[in-house]
Amino acid sequence: STMQSEINDLKSDINDLKPQFSDMQSEINDLKSDINDLKPQFSDMQSKLSSIHLTLENETNRNIKIVAEGHLDLSRKLDDALKIENEKEMLLIRVNILENELRKVKEQLNHIA
Repeated sequence: STMQSEINDLKSDINDLKPQFSDMQSEINDLKSDINDLKPQFSDMQSKLSSIHLTLENETNRNIKIVAEGHLDLSRKLDDALKIENEKEMLLIRVNILENELRKVKEQLNHIA
């Protein structure tokens, strides 16, 4: 009798679990359906990501390199122009010194003569 009572309790517990199991099975099926719906979107995202990666690698990085090389050439040209400007300044200083020395020589010649 006690065993029969325990068996009946177990049956009752199992019967209580059946609807929960059925609900869980339904939720699992819903999740499977959602995952199957997401698979094409994931594949599309992977394709777009690959496209973006290739664009960055093949176009953007190369364009940045081209622009940087252009700026490097401009920088070299500026350095060359500044070098010439510095040489010009040095020549002007030398001319001023030579003019001053020439003036002094003329003054000395005028004193001697």
